[in-house]
Amino acid sequence: MIRADRRHLVCTLADLATAQGIRPHTYINARYHLALGFPAPISSAGSRTRLYDAEQVDAYFAGKPIPPLPTQDDGQDLLDRRECATALGISPRTWDKYKTTYPALTEHLATVGGVEHWPRSILHQYQAQRPVKATTTGRPAHTGDQVPRDQMLPRTAPLLDADPAISAAAVVEALGVHRDTAQDALTCLRAERMAELLNSDASLTPEQAAVTLGYPAGQVRRATLRARAILRARGMAPYLADVGRAVHRAGWTARAAVPEIHHPAVDVVVAVLTLDGPQPPAPALVWDERHGWRTATSRRHPLTRGAAPPPPGDGIRYLTDSTTPPPGALIAALSS
Repeated sequence: MIRADRRHLVCTLADLATAQGIRPHTYINARYHLALGFPAPISSAGSRTRLYDAEQVDAYFAGKPIPPLPTQDDGQDLLDRRECATALGISPRTWDKYKTTYPALTEHLATVGGVEHWPRSILHQYQAQRPVKATTTGRPAHTGDQVPRDQMLPRTAPLLDADPAISAAAVVEALGVHRDTAQDALTCLRAERMAELLNSDASLTPEQAAVTLGYPAGQVRRATLRARAILRARGMAPYLADVGRAVHRAGWTARAAVPEIHHPAVDVVVAVLTLDGPQPPAPALVWDERHGWRTATSRRHPLTRGAAPPPPGDGIRYLTDSTTPPPGALIAALSS
């Protein structure tokens, strides 16, 4: 984080390279910033852009003792997305949704060194004003879940933060939901956090990521499969975006939307693209990493129940033999 009143001291690796008359690419490849004794970055672990405190860096190059940074939290401290997510007990991806939904978070966004930050005081204000339902003790008999579906992950995340080894039964007791609902929430949260860690440290295996995060081996088999699926989905993101743009150019969508990722099973990646333009060839397109692209018969419910793909016929058409055909080939198959 950027401590209060130290924003003007923030510098990037590119800034350090320029100050020494070295090209940033050369500086990074030479790994000068990884030399013994070099100040630690002030950005959160796993951040793509490393930020440093200039006062500490100047002291290092001058051969002087590196001055410590303030340790006491202040309302004017600036936190990046990972730190904001940790402070609120949610995943970074959930924070990405919150930051564009709530005006106070949008208004107080501060970009420093090319990285988005928010004041600690605004997080406290947001957390205090955001309505939270009272905690229940178990789910009453013959009733539905006591927590709305879209609130399950935000409500479960603090419980997982407090106890990485928490069981589904403990979540049931705390939130008053069905055990399957609690287990699904824990699997999603653990998988997202494992995937974030794996994304920042490619040397780790999913099992090692689970150990690092304090998740018991007996509780993360499904989360491990889901984490691998999340990483595969991220790898497919550029291709799916290209398809979204191609379909838009063909006039079948109102905007160049990116297909929405789904996981109908923990180890399966599926993407859905709704065709809302004039005279589309189908209501929606579905991409399945196992079978490629197919048409769907409904915009509201393009996915069939469960992970099994539907058979062709009655508006269902599998479009190419390849699971990742070039966008042009997919457009041609849809047009035929």
